Amino acid sequence: MAIPVFKCETYLPGSDQFHFARLKVPTDRPRRLHRQDFHELFWIQNGGARHLLLGGEQRLSEGDLVFIRPDDAHGLQGLGPETWLVNILPHPAIVADIARRHPEAAARSFHHGGNLPVVFPRSIRQLADLSQAAIRLEAGARSALRIEAFLTGLLADLTDAGPDLPAGAPGWLAEALRAAEDKEVFREGAAGFVRVAGRQHAHVSRVCRDVLGQTPTEIVNAIRMDHAARRLTGSPDSLAEIAFDCGFETLSHFHKLFKARHGMTPRAWRARYQRNVIRPV
Repeated sequence: MAIPVFKCETYLPGSDQFHFARLKVPTDRPRRLHRQDFHELFWIQNGGARHLLLGGEQRLSEGDLVFIRPDDAHGLQGLGPETWLVNILPHPAIVADIARRHPEAAARSFHHGGNLPVVFPRSIRQLADLSQAAIRLEAGARSALRIEAFLTGLLADLTDAGPDLPAGAPGWLAEALRAAEDKEVFREGAAGFVRVAGRQHAHVSRVCRDVLGQTPTEIVNAIRMDHAARRLTGSPDSLAEIAFDCGFETLSHFHKLFKARHGMTPRAWRARYQRNVIRPV
């Protein structure tokens, strides 16, 4: 069966330079995937979703920001009854102009070269900032100036955001720390961190201890536990599913690391914070 292709002109009537929508994601598995002739971005505002793709699958949690490229065949399935996302579709000419002027930002987002769309996890604070920017964008005219301001601010944040490293820290370490936020990396543990660093394990370990005072294992486990905290708050998945998603085969080890990182057990974290999630109106 042919994969349907969504057209940009369907979403950008008249002089509109971007499309903005808040959507509740159905829990039914989509009957088929779709492609499109435009770029878009979306983030999970509440809950969790399964991002189905021809090349694989991504499990998305609250705060995950995703950049979709033309011809990415995909579909979404909500993992609970209250999964909401914010979806933005900029005019193709605006995306092309940003890519021309800021190729380094485009290469990490709209024009990412990986097999799957790129995902940027946003912390609770970062998600709150993104939500406020979205409210302002939604309230005004659908003009080129407003969507450019939103996108360039967001891309600058994604490009510049990184660890507060001391002066003289190697560039590869900053890049490895950014790459380790990707689930496909941190699920591998320290081996994944060393792989994206592109250096020998002993060298990576020595530099991490000298610069950050941590081992690669400690760095990756902190990222894993922060990801787990978002999943516990924003999804109905079981503790076993979340532990496995973080790369752990035993719950006991997962519990121990989570409590060391967050000061309480995963179950206690979920009981305290999940009921306080703010639902979109």
